[in-house]
This record gives sequence, C-alpha cells and structure tokens, in this order.
Amino acid sequence: MGIMALLLVRAERRPSASRGWTAALPPLVAGAYAAVFVAVLTGSPLVQFDWRVAMWRPCRQWPQLHGLLDILVVAGQRGPTATAALAWLGWRSWRIRNPRPLLVFLTALVLLNVSVGAVKMSTGRLGPHYAHTIGSSEVFRGGDIFPSGHTANSVVIWGTLAYLAPRHRKAAATLAALAAIVVGLITVYLGTHWFSDALGGWVAGALVLLALPYSEPFVERVAVRIRRLATSLSADPAPWSVPAAAAVSGVLADRDPRGRDDPGGVLTRLTLAGAATPGFSSRVPASPRVSPGGVAVAFHPQVWNERGPPRVPQMSGMRRYVPYVSALGAYRGQVMVGAVSRCSTT
Repeated sequence: MGIMALLLVRAERRPSASRGWTAALPPLVAGAYAAVFVAVLTGSPLVQFDWRVAMWRPCRQWPQLHGLLDILVVAGQRGPTATAALAWLGWRSWRIRNPRPLLVFLTALVLLNVSVGAVKMSTGRLGPHYAHTIGSSEVFRGGDIFPSGHTANSVVIWGTLAYLAPRHRKAAATLAALAAIVVGLITVYLGTHWFSDALGGWVAGALVLLALPYSEPFVERVAVRIRRLATSLSADPAPWSVPAAAAVSGVLADRDPRGRDDPGGVLTRLTLAGAATPGFSSRVPASPRVSPGGVAVAFHPQVWNERGPPRVPQMSGMRRYVPYVSALGAYRGQVMVGAVSRCSTT
C-alpha cells in the first residue's frame, strides 16, 4: 500500500515537476516489469515458486472463503468496474463543466488495454488449471493470462480514481492499493493465475499510472477543443432583425384586407406615403426574437376569422408592429379593415 501511495504522489505531478527519487520511479518500475517478464520466459526460480503455490492449492486450504472471494474478485473485472467509473466520472465532468476527469480515465483504459494486451498475446501463457508440464513456465501455448488482467485492471481503475480524487487522496490511494493487492491474491487463491501473473499485473498497472502525467498535455488540448465545441453549440443564434419595410410592406403589399391580390395597392401606398411623410418615422422597434413563421401566420388572411387574430407561438413578438400599421392608416384618413385591427366578415 505504501508503494501505491508513492506511485500516486508521483503520478499527480507533472513530469517537469518531478525531483529526486520520484523521477526515478518510472525507470525502476519498468525495470521490474522487464525482470518479471524475463523470469517467466526463462523458467527461473520465480516459475518454480509459482508451481509450489499452485500445487499447495490455496482454495482447498480455506474452502470456507471461496464464496466470499469469488464475489470480491469482481472488483478486478474490467466490465463492471469500468462502467461504474465511467458513469461517475461522466457525471462529475458534466457537473464541473470540464471533461478532464473523463478524458484522463479513458486515456488510462487505452494504455491498459494496449500494454497489457500486447504482453498477453506475445507470451501466450496458460494458467494453473490448464498447465501441461509440471515445472514448465507454460508460455507460447496459446494462453493469455500473463500478466493478470484482473490485477492490472484493479490497479489502474482504482488508482486512476484516486489520482482524480478532489479530496482525501491519501485515503483513496490506500484503498486503491488494498483493492489491487486483494484482487491479485484472490486470483492466485482461485487458481486462475500464477503468482508471477499477479506480480506482473501489479507492475503493469503501476506503469500505466506513472504514464498518466505524460498524457496530461494531450488531455488538456482535447478538453479545450471539447469546451470550445460545447460553447459554440450552446450559443444563442443571431436574433432576427425585422425592418419596417420587410415586416409591413413585404408581407402586406401583395394583398388587400379581404385577401385579394393588391400589388401596389392601398397598403403599398399607405406604407410608402407614411415612410416618405416628413416628421413621421418609418422605423419600427425591432423585436429581438421574431420567428419568420410567426410573421407569416400572423398576417396570412386565410387564418383570420371573426374572433380576431389566431393565437400562434411567438405572436407576442408582433405586437410592436400593430400600432405602426394602424398609425399609417389613421394618418392617411383611411380605416384599415381586417389587416391588423379587425378581420373582414365578408
């Protein structure tokens, strides 16, 4: 657990901020991983220790623990643990409006799958239940158990959550280390992995944690782009600018109050005369948000009836144009029938 805490202390710093022994951790852990890898391939005393533990059969020494440990080993399975972690980190990223926690975790999963998967496929080691020759390292036989995926997964997932913890990092690092140790030993107890598999999983997971600070610049660039994209998508569209000529002449010039075509008719003359009369302003206060659909429906003669204008969405935006059109009619001494003030009954 102390080693896990030291790894997280190193991991939470940027590479440029590392000093002293913390800067030596990555090469030391990488060297340990290489040593375990070579020891497994060459049939060293580590492999002989694997056989002694497997022949001792821990699951038969303490059979009463089998049910409980078979449940606890789920803490190292990638499916349920990664799903729960992704859900929590996704909610946290949404809450703080920063995708960094989710991006860091996804980066850790990618590094875990690539690094551990490559070694698994290259060694092809079989587990204790499928071993062929006593004392053999059982490599290059089509297996995929070195290093232990459960163990490496528990180190990376719980360690990354501790790395991203906003508070109580020491307690989180201790719990992550405890979970990784327990999961690794449970796999040996159940007979699904050799002890060297668990050892390799611990070291492989530690390497992924130590690589996280080096991925922070890339994560930050991606986070900035995501925030910019989210900002551009959530920005309000440009408000509709409806000038007087477009709002009144453009809509009403071609029809009279009874709905008949009236190109250049009374409404056109009213609008042009009102706009050209000295002292009379043809400027209409522009509504900040007027839907073109609301404009078309509000002035369409076929949707008016004896009860007055229909109630359509965003109709309130047209109230500013009603006094203007009525004022034009009053100024010219004509009564506007049906267009705005009331509808035609014929």
